[in-house]
Amino acid sequence: MSSTTVPPGWSFLGRSEEAEQWSRFTDKFGELRPGLTSAEWPAIVEPTPSVTFDLNAGTATAAQLTARLDAVNAEAIRCFLDIDEAAELVVLDWQHSGYRLDVAAHATAVDGTWLVPVYPDGDYYTFALPDFSEGTFGHPWERTLCVFGPRLVDTLGATLSSWLPRLRVDGRQQR
Repeated sequence: MSSTTVPPGWSFLGRSEEAEQWSRFTDKFGELRPGLTSAEWPAIVEPTPSVTFDLNAGTATAAQLTARLDAVNAEAIRCFLDIDEAAELVVLDWQHSGYRLDVAAHATAVDGTWLVPVYPDGDYYTFALPDFSEGTFGHPWERTLCVFGPRLVDTLGATLSSWLPRLRVDGRQQR
């Protein structure tokens, strides 16, 4: 895929930049531990502050799942813009190409296609500021979204808490 085929706001990370970002990921969360069973979860060391949400709630039908996916993605972009209007995010998609995302360009684009959604729909996705101080980590098999960093926990974490169950706070089980 060439850089001319990506939607507005999205660009590919170069190989060396992608390797550097995965190194930052490992520094922040430890090695990614992919796994299909609860004995293998969570897949990262969840930082402080963080809130991890259970994405299984209220997804009994395809329509409910789609509505929640769209709501999480839209709210994440809104909150990223609230913490930094000029935010450029690093987007890591495990075992696939990584991206840079200009949040404002994506939010205002007529074609707001998500190359990788915040809501995990089949792979491990990370959206983060380049220093990994704020962001999200989505786990497709546990069906969770970890929101990390003080400003994002206060914004995205607060709004998601109004309709999604909190599974862990700062890596500690809540139920």
